[in-house]
Amino acid sequence: MQNPNAFYAPLDELTLRRAQRGERTAFAEIYERYKRPCFTLAMRVLGEPAAAEDVVQEVFVRLFEAIRRFRGDAPFGAWLRRMVANATIDELRRRRWLESDDGLDLHAASAPGLTELPERQLEAWQMLMRFPPRARAVLVLHEVEGYTHKELGAMFGQSESFSKSILARALDRLQASLHALPEEAVHVRVHSA
Repeated sequence: MQNPNAFYAPLDELTLRRAQRGERTAFAEIYERYKRPCFTLAMRVLGEPAAAEDVVQEVFVRLFEAIRRFRGDAPFGAWLRRMVANATIDELRRRRWLESDDGLDLHAASAPGLTELPERQLEAWQMLMRFPPRARAVLVLHEVEGYTHKELGAMFGQSESFSKSILARALDRLQASLHALPEEAVHVRVHSA
């Protein structure tokens, strides 16, 4: 899977200024540089390639206007990553997936086009997709993307304890599901890593 630090690939000041003036070629350079990490984040949270592509398209349409207001208080990639994270949460809300908090689905976890991933990455992807959407979003945004519980609470319009609670329950379910697997499967997975 994509390195989350790809959002922090430096964007040169000239390209940023040109994009802020509305130069389409500069905006196209930004798109080429950041489209993959944007898609990867959206895919991790949403689990559906088409939904992830829609979110990326929506973010870059918003970015075309919003980039003029970028002040540089944070690195550009961090600012863009936050836009993607917020857009994925909005998409979960639109689909009412945030209301779902079912347990892990031990049979779910495939998406078209993932078979070309290396085996360990595919296994990680499949485990992630077993989480209900809200738990997966909190898990990805906290554990992979590094958002704090306070930031997640604000993004979800909830308290900080909301994020902590969702993450704790998700990790408890994951631990329980691992204990439910035959010992040979857990042993092989742990020792083959």
